[in-house]
Amino acid sequence: MKFPAGLPIGESWIEAPWTAPVIFPYDGSTVADAPVGDVDLARQALDHALAVRETVGRLPSYLRRKVLQSVHSAVLAARDEFADLLVLETGKPLVDCRVEIDRTLLTLETSAEEVARLHGETVPLDLLPSGDGLLGFWVRKPIGVVVGITGFNYPLLLAAHKIAPAFAAGCPIIVKPAPQTPLATLWLVHLMRSALLEAGAPESALQLITGGPDVGAALTTDRRIGAVSFTGSAAVGHRIARDAAPTKVLLELGSNSALVVAEDADLDAAADAIVRGGYYASGQACISVQRVIAVESVRPALLEKLGGRLPTVTVGDPRDPSTRVSALIDPNSTARVREWVDESVHAGATIAYASTGDVLGPTVLTDVPSGQLAWDEEIFGPVIAVRSVPDIDTAFRTVNETRYGLHASVFTSSLDTAFAAIDRLEVGGVVINEVPGFRSDVMPYGGVKDSGIGREGPRFAIEELTTTRMAIIRPRP
Repeated sequence: MKFPAGLPIGESWIEAPWTAPVIFPYDGSTVADAPVGDVDLARQALDHALAVRETVGRLPSYLRRKVLQSVHSAVLAARDEFADLLVLETGKPLVDCRVEIDRTLLTLETSAEEVARLHGETVPLDLLPSGDGLLGFWVRKPIGVVVGITGFNYPLLLAAHKIAPAFAAGCPIIVKPAPQTPLATLWLVHLMRSALLEAGAPESALQLITGGPDVGAALTTDRRIGAVSFTGSAAVGHRIARDAAPTKVLLELGSNSALVVAEDADLDAAADAIVRGGYYASGQACISVQRVIAVESVRPALLEKLGGRLPTVTVGDPRDPSTRVSALIDPNSTARVREWVDESVHAGATIAYASTGDVLGPTVLTDVPSGQLAWDEEIFGPVIAVRSVPDIDTAFRTVNETRYGLHASVFTSSLDTAFAAIDRLEVGGVVINEVPGFRSDVMPYGGVKDSGIGREGPRFAIEELTTTRMAIIRPRP
């Protein structure tokens, strides 16, 4: 880690009133002591962001692109160090942290490219006689100060998803990382503020504040901001939306993503995807496979193939490149997941597979009844639940019988089934013959229902963080 002490507020780094240890989830050791902010610092950050709002909004396109390109180069140069730091503060396997770095780099690069595509268009106003002789066009303008709040599971990537599009759009941004995982985000912010300083732009275009819910509330309820972009649980997202109204909110919330296995599916490919998609990041991903819905005729063979693959999933130290599942973010999360599994078994579900050891490893439940948290809610751990249905129509209805709607996938050999899934599944993304967690950072990403509102991905987030301004001119004769 190579960044100053304190919190980046205004044009400098300010000493925080407290510090708190960042814990390595795998063994409980302390990674570092991180600064913890308070409401007073949050208000200072807001004042600084508002003071530079017009300046940042008028920064020329070449400068905004140059800053983002510089940050991309800096992260690329330190990619191995970033990956090691992410392993320590998240406990996520190294292989997944390396993927997070790659996706962060793509987000920075694509956001820089999108600066050149931020424009409006001319429109014909003479569709009515009253518009004859008028010139009409519209442009995009920054929405104002953005507050970005991120989750613990992908701290660097989620911060990049907030920071890069906001700056590309010409918006100052205040980012608040999850309390458990602030370190990689602090480093990213330092790199970007260094690039801002070098480019002659105000460093307070990007600030970072840590702290508890009171700090978050101070940021999101201030009527002077333009938008809140939040990634986290549905319960917190709903509260932010209520408290922030009428400020615009972008919410990327939870899910219990489904993977459907049709009668004509390639079962080996489906089994591989279930293992890969259910257990990456130790199951702590909003679009990891949680519900497997298989047509009854293929269920026995599918379960057999899963049983043959699961013992090969390496559980252990996340620093080991071969590890695929490691400790969850904290002991409370592990206890909660175990409790949900036990409750499901008491309600009639069966544990078809479970690994042994101190770390909660890959687990497969079958026949979890509706009404159980392991089926209805986001488990956020290495647990999948398999249920069989008589036909593909019932499978689609089962996918939709949830309050969530982020991603779903369908394994099939039929184009008819694939297009029916795209038409009928009530989710933000439908993936055919791949894991629901296959996410391209250049696609519009987001959910429906309780999985959120708004879209991420540089192009789409930039549009969300700008407003259209209509212009009408009647030339003088």
